[in-house]
Amino acid sequence: MAALLVCDWGSTRVRAWALDATGSVLDHAEFPFGVNRLAPGQAPQRYEQDIRPRFKLGRAPALMCGAIGSNVGWQAVPYADCPASLDDIICSLMEVAAGVWIAPGLRTPALGGCDVLRGEETKAFGWLAGDRDRRTGRWLLCEPGTHSKWLVAEDGRVTRFLSAFTGELYDVLSASSILRSDGVAHDLEVFDVGLAAAGEGDALLNRIYTARSRVAGAGAEPASTGSYLSGLLIGAEVAATPRVLGLEGEPVVLLADEPLRGLYARALARRGVATTYADAEPAALAGLIAIARGRGFL
Repeated sequence: MAALLVCDWGSTRVRAWALDATGSVLDHAEFPFGVNRLAPGQAPQRYEQDIRPRFKLGRAPALMCGAIGSNVGWQAVPYADCPASLDDIICSLMEVAAGVWIAPGLRTPALGGCDVLRGEETKAFGWLAGDRDRRTGRWLLCEPGTHSKWLVAEDGRVTRFLSAFTGELYDVLSASSILRSDGVAHDLEVFDVGLAAAGEGDALLNRIYTARSRVAGAGAEPASTGSYLSGLLIGAEVAATPRVLGLEGEPVVLLADEPLRGLYARALARRGVATTYADAEPAALAGLIAIARGRGFL
């Protein structure tokens, strides 16, 4: 019988693990109903009817992170403010139903306003928990995705971060603009041309138009637009975000799975930036286990 269910419930999918009392994984499953695919108020129903019956849970509680704690998820859980430690996350857990706890996410001042994230902090703390040496000094972590996150960790705390709209902008432009393309998305030669066209990430609206003009005016194949646009947007993000954070040229830890990990590594290498890698799913699980142990669930 499981002692705890932990879930990384994001915008597109749910990853869930049943754990025993030591934190070892007993079972694992993935579900296709992230919060963006649910009607308002549907999350508790899907949890009770689909997720929980999949595992032998008995009365075991559940711990969740990610978009499930947003205003389009189960219930809006107030953000913890940066700088934030793992203990701050633990102290800010909210019980949204009997035995169901959700982590808070993080908020930080940024670009004259504020920036927010949910779930990425769990991966970051999971990575930090994997090695005592990671809890000293400064680290720049990049978590690519629909809304990429760049987190600065200093002496075991997330002190600040920046989000980038890269993945969603790519999807919108590819599906609903003059840049529509059914071609191969990751032709690396064309991707590299897009990286070069990104420059320093400035004048991005002007640079995006080159994805159109290279076809209309320079004879490029329309099917290559997806790869070019991917390189252009990732290249602009990789050039501009570390600079805005004041960390241009510093080594980057990529918490990501393929193919994004390879594409971001390629973009960073082009700029002479050293990278190390960690898989996103194990980092999320490690973070959930660290939270659970700190709260006494394990």
